[in-house]
Amino acid sequence: MMGEFDAIRPYSDEEVPAVLDRLLQDRDLLGMLARYRFPTLTRWMPGVMMRLVEAGLRRESKGISSVEALQHKLEPYMTRLIERSAIQVTYSGLEHLRKDRAHLFLANHRDIVMDPAFVNYALYHAGHPTPRIAIGDNLLQRPFVSDLMRLNKSFIVHRSVSGRREKLAVYQSLSAYINHSITTGHSIWIAQAEGRAKDGQDETDTAIIKMLCMSRKSEPFTDVLASLNLVPVSIAYEWDPCDQMKARELEQRERTGSYTKEPGEDDRSIAMGLTGYKGRVHVAFGTPLDQPLADAKAVAKEVDRQILSNYRLYPSNYLAFEQLPDAPPIDIGQWREEFDSATLAMEQHRFEQRLAACPEAQRPWWLLQYANPVISRARSLQLGADQAEQ
Repeated sequence: MMGEFDAIRPYSDEEVPAVLDRLLQDRDLLGMLARYRFPTLTRWMPGVMMRLVEAGLRRESKGISSVEALQHKLEPYMTRLIERSAIQVTYSGLEHLRKDRAHLFLANHRDIVMDPAFVNYALYHAGHPTPRIAIGDNLLQRPFVSDLMRLNKSFIVHRSVSGRREKLAVYQSLSAYINHSITTGHSIWIAQAEGRAKDGQDETDTAIIKMLCMSRKSEPFTDVLASLNLVPVSIAYEWDPCDQMKARELEQRERTGSYTKEPGEDDRSIAMGLTGYKGRVHVAFGTPLDQPLADAKAVAKEVDRQILSNYRLYPSNYLAFEQLPDAPPIDIGQWREEFDSATLAMEQHRFEQRLAACPEAQRPWWLLQYANPVISRARSLQLGADQAEQ
């Protein structure tokens, strides 16, 4: 085993049976599943319902002895979950990817679990190996969550460390692990910045690019970048199931200067993101960064250009922009002509309902989440046009 990465790496095939057995005895997990599956009966007979859930899980997990077998088993459940929460999921750019080479997918980030899940889903059905997924340790408060994520190819990013030296060691290890994965043929999914873009502004943090190269400082930057086979990925949700939670946080941060999460808030965000209504979803795979780029700033700029230009805008985005207080002077043209009248009428009604359900003080932040992609893409396209003229 890769001893130096044991604290962060996903579980290997050899570890799968033992981890599954541990999960089947985890009372936290069994209790949560029992409450979800049999809410009323679990209140009256928690022990019986937990044993029933355990029996069902043992039956389902029988014979699973590898990560690939587990993902194959989970695929029908993920398909049903997607079909229930999204009316349409589309993909573009898969033709840019090679099946015989690992990729580093650098993506915008809106939803804790569903962003990498949609990328996984696209790659799985196109016959590509699924990537290893970066996940912050702040989301792994309970042992069973950590076990479940690491079973499904997730590796841990230790965000909770404090102190410059400790952070440096964490980034060095993370950089080495990502480079080792790509070199040995395992693709990686990682967000373009730490945490979700709760205000809808997708911008690559140069610190992420620098981290990727940190473990190979003796090599030329362009060589390291070329070996990573970096592919920008843009995901757009017509509706964000967590939009009101995000608006509440943004409003409170603006008003008080800080925000403290309530106990279990991340769990609620994950559950809402998994099951909440998303409308249409589009995942766009960009083209690999094979051109020589001088530094982290240049890489971030190109990643942003691809993510923003490939971002799929929906009526929800344009409607929010039109209602945004102090919206910048951006020409959005005859955007209504891009959509049929029945879709427009339905989404206008949904927009009004969702906006009305948001507390008035939080509405500017709710609108920003949907309007900012319109603003960002317009600015990105204008910047590209200006550079082309020079």
